[in-house]
Amino acid sequence: MSKDANSKEALIKAAYADVHKFGNNREFDKAVKAVNRILGVAPDDPTALHCKVVCLVQLSKFEEAYKFIEKNRLSSLAFEKAYCEYRLNKQQQALKTIDDAGLQPLPQNLKELRTQVLYRLERYDDCLDSYRDIIKNTSDEYEDERRTNLSAVAANLAVDQAKEVPQVPEDTYEQYFNSACIQANRQKYAEAERKLRTSEKLCREFLEEEGASEEEIIEEVDVIRVQLAYVLQLQGKTKEAGIIYADCLRHKPKDAALVAVASNNSVVINKDQNVFDSKKKIRAALADACEPKLTSRQKQVIALNNCLLALYTNAGDQVQQISQKLAQSYPQVEFEALLIRCSQLAKDRKHKEAIDQLQKFAAANKSHQFVSKFAVIQLQLLQGSRKDAIETLLSLGEAKYKPGVVSALVSLYLGTDNKAAASALLKSAVDWYKKNNVSSGDLSDMWRQAAEFHLRGGASETAASSLEELLKLNPNDTKVLAQLVIAYAQFQPKRALELSKKLPKLETLTTASEIDALEAANWVMSAKAAKKSANAKIEPSPSTPIEKKKNQNRKRKGKLPKNYNAEVGPDPERWLPKYERTGFRKKRGGARGKDVIKGSQGMTSGAADQYDMSNRVNLSKNSPATPVYQETTPGPRQQHRKGGHKKKKGGRF
Repeated sequence: MSKDANSKEALIKAAYADVHKFGNNREFDKAVKAVNRILGVAPDDPTALHCKVVCLVQLSKFEEAYKFIEKNRLSSLAFEKAYCEYRLNKQQQALKTIDDAGLQPLPQNLKELRTQVLYRLERYDDCLDSYRDIIKNTSDEYEDERRTNLSAVAANLAVDQAKEVPQVPEDTYEQYFNSACIQANRQKYAEAERKLRTSEKLCREFLEEEGASEEEIIEEVDVIRVQLAYVLQLQGKTKEAGIIYADCLRHKPKDAALVAVASNNSVVINKDQNVFDSKKKIRAALADACEPKLTSRQKQVIALNNCLLALYTNAGDQVQQISQKLAQSYPQVEFEALLIRCSQLAKDRKHKEAIDQLQKFAAANKSHQFVSKFAVIQLQLLQGSRKDAIETLLSLGEAKYKPGVVSALVSLYLGTDNKAAASALLKSAVDWYKKNNVSSGDLSDMWRQAAEFHLRGGASETAASSLEELLKLNPNDTKVLAQLVIAYAQFQPKRALELSKKLPKLETLTTASEIDALEAANWVMSAKAAKKSANAKIEPSPSTPIEKKKNQNRKRKGKLPKNYNAEVGPDPERWLPKYERTGFRKKRGGARGKDVIKGSQGMTSGAADQYDMSNRVNLSKNSPATPVYQETTPGPRQQHRKGGHKKKKGGRF
């Protein structure tokens, strides 16, 4: 062996020793440099290539590791390649890499990675089966982690109310958390709240025992608290939920999904209030860093809320753009996006355009036809087109006989003063239910309203038909029977007489004890009347003589005014206000008219008199130019007219 070969071998051996040492110390950046020394002299060394990929993965340089594998065509590193794709959020490529590896059965590491990829792809049924298989055939120290992941899969499956989910253990705080998520998705919010509070307590205790710092504890507990706030919000405790969201966001969590969920839910609490804060939070929820961490359902809800927020801010053009993008990205909420778009058009007074879009959508989507027509009716009513709304309701076919639709049509007919059409509609509804023999368990109110409407309108025969149906449902209802007697009395007196015999007799309706109890009821009387009634009912004892007391209530004579004269009749204007009476004269001057200084600003009162022309004597044409002053004398008192009356003291007559 040559000297160069020996030195090369020694270099590789020393470099591998460094790689081993740095790897054990988790100093992977130094390990990468040591591997590069090996690849410098042996670029095709498979072990060195593998070591470099592992070091790059440990340093979270997944993009660099993936490119290195592709560049060197390391087909044997299927696990490392698939893991890099998984971490780079290329789930479909990762699944393809695993399935194309050609390894049957799959090694344990690839099987578990494949299960994680299925979870990210939201193929929860396949993921559940895979976890069950792994747990059944594996026994190591990671069993608790696998069971926790299984419970997370079950929580996502619980969104479908009809789907059964497996029972999950509740041994750790993570398992308690996932169990609470299952209860929340099953709409058992009180139970979910209880389990989340238990999970928070267990989490804090476990991390404190592990010696975690307060920041690490807060970071882990905030995940549980945000879910707790969500459950509280669904229970209507929005104030408490809002405080928790604000507290968690103030901690500035590193988990992008946590930020997105807390921000979005805060926007929901704000609704159309505090719009500036909502805009800031919705931007945080829509950040690119959040997208790979969220499920498709979460991303759909956030996008829908963003569209609603634009509607609240009355940003017309923005609403149109966002709603169209929402419908393209998530076709399952296309109708909701259309409703938001039409709501904005209605705000802009473009009712016709909104109605056209809804009618076009209803024609193309039969499954949404019924709901779309109701949205059209709402817009027609906002536009003031009652007749168009009636036509749209009548176009529902047999659905127009639903109790709610019948009620709406009757209200609209009455609003247009078309009682005949309302009566005909109720009659046709009664006939339709009879003909189709539809279960009328929940239709008693409609029969009753139809009967009362026809009775008021004089259509006794139609009213009797409705009352007959109502009586079949409640044979012992005396009120219905009495109404039926009244209805038949209008056109079939014999039938009315026959039915009246079924009514209870008057003597059976009331008894003497009931009458006495009714009279003794003090709740409708005043306190004084009740006391008087109670005293009247006390019968005197036979041994006690009855003493007749004198009536102590004396009638007090009314007071007369001092200057009252019985010969003079009362003033006919005594009930009129003073200013409307004949002798009323408005007072002149007053406090405000006294000592008014006239003249320019800063002038004294003496100088003001010089220029006060109101106090001067009327000057004739021959008067001298020099002003003549005269003292003001008090004028005579204002005299009343002959028809005036003096004010009387005391009471009026």
